[in-house]
Amino acid sequence: MTDILKEAALTRGLLPSGASFRLVPAGILWGEMAARLLKAGLARPLAGGPAAFSAVEIIARSADAIHLLGPAPLDAAIAWADGEGIGAIFAQQLDLISASRPVLAGLPSDRPLVMGIVNVTPDSFSDGGDFAATADAVDHAFALLMQGADILDIGGESTRPGADPVPVEEELRRVVPVIEGIRRRAGAKRPVISIDTRRPDVMRAALDAGADIINDVTGLADPGSRCIVAEAKVPAMLMHMRGEPQTMLGEARYDFTPLQMLEELEQRVLDAEQAGIPRDRIIVDPGIGFAKNTEQNLEVLARLGLLHGFGCTVLLGASRKRMIANLSRDEPGKERVPGSLAIALAGVEQGVQIVRVHDVAETVQALKVWAGIAGRR
Repeated sequence: MTDILKEAALTRGLLPSGASFRLVPAGILWGEMAARLLKAGLARPLAGGPAAFSAVEIIARSADAIHLLGPAPLDAAIAWADGEGIGAIFAQQLDLISASRPVLAGLPSDRPLVMGIVNVTPDSFSDGGDFAATADAVDHAFALLMQGADILDIGGESTRPGADPVPVEEELRRVVPVIEGIRRRAGAKRPVISIDTRRPDVMRAALDAGADIINDVTGLADPGSRCIVAEAKVPAMLMHMRGEPQTMLGEARYDFTPLQMLEELEQRVLDAEQAGIPRDRIIVDPGIGFAKNTEQNLEVLARLGLLHGFGCTVLLGASRKRMIANLSRDEPGKERVPGSLAIALAGVEQGVQIVRVHDVAETVQALKVWAGIAGRR
């Protein structure tokens, strides 16, 4: 196991020679407090605002250890980085964390977005079979839109731990009629639709049927998927996972989960860029519950801010996940709404721009109340 070394104070020579490092925005502020510190130059915008961050934690990897340094106020951290000879790289990372994120598919960019889940499956972990019929799935999609969903995420294959793969033909049979049905009923209103799939053939068919966004749990691992997204010029959601749904629980071995998640997801981002997908069309997802146990999920959730270092939009999907029951009273999926809301709000507090949820009405209400409080701090 790699040693985890922790130091609160930033001192000269603390960072080993040749160590790579990442920044976690800390001291995150909203509302009037954020505006005051931004005006005074004591904070920087988080992903373009309206939130601001006034400190950073530094996570560094050396040959034999992972170093957790700080957090430290921005001015002190910048001065320390300059003294260590890493000021230029430090500034580049701060710029990526601060940069504004693009408008996605014409959606609002001044508030967190809610992605409503439409599972057209008989075996999803919390609502399998509820909307397996095309008509039921289309009705459910419009119910989610009425509740305030910004994006509809249509999926035809369960990727829960242990799930068996679905033949491509069956996945197509499930999802394409639903997308077409939503488009017919919506007419000119055109809601934003994402297709939750890891198969290039399903991606292409879904885009032809009217999908706007690709959501791939493998992070576009298939070169064919990357080519389709690049050619279609659509946004793509790249999630972190290891292995396959049937085997991924056996892959939950990390020295320090947040950093390794980031490093592995970064390779997916770089592969996508090399295929011609610009970073302003990439959305990153830490993959809560995918090749991670409860403790590892919590470690990632505590440092979601690491993902802002990509300069990409960040999505969080932890709705009704097993970790909620593990931390509570072993409730079944549909009784995990309070825990799902807690995770969504914790993510939004750290600047997450999209939350993927089953329970749209409850999430929209929670976000509106949270925004009312955050805007008045």
